[in-house]
Amino acid sequence: MKFCNACGSPLTQRVPEGDNVPRHVCTACETVHYQNPLVVVGCVPEHEGRILLCKRAIEPRLGYWTVPAGFMEIGETLEAGAAREAEEEALANVEIRDLMAVINVPHARQVHVMFRGTLLDGRYGVGHESLEVELVDPADIPWAEIAFPSVTYTLERYLADRADGIERMHLTTVGPMKPR
Repeated sequence: MKFCNACGSPLTQRVPEGDNVPRHVCTACETVHYQNPLVVVGCVPEHEGRILLCKRAIEPRLGYWTVPAGFMEIGETLEAGAAREAEEEALANVEIRDLMAVINVPHARQVHVMFRGTLLDGRYGVGHESLEVELVDPADIPWAEIAFPSVTYTLERYLADRADGIERMHLTTVGPMKPR
């Protein structure tokens, strides 16, 4: 950030009184501009034992596979955001079930919130952010082509829970992608 969104004056970075973290502070009106993590919401839609995956048509990680997920919008719930992302990316009507995973992604300033989901009518298609959309058997998940560590973690936990016949909630922190 370079300029105050309240008055347009330049910003400086300093620790405001009563705080302990450097923040962007307006040099004129003293408005403190907080920068907080963004929330990514998504789901693992399942239909007849198969999982819906989308091949990304956008950066980052263009051409890699993911579950339907994206940034939460102002004014929507976590569940509504996850359902919207499935509609946008996979033209899929999903029922959002229970919370499955919360993944801290500090290097990207994000928190990923993933749900279990059910593809309601078995129909899906290629949305504007996807190159391909496929219902895949768990044995055919392209693990080497998964877009993000949070998606790998989510799919691994989903399949482990399914194999164990239970639905747990998982919490973890992931780091940056390792170069291939």
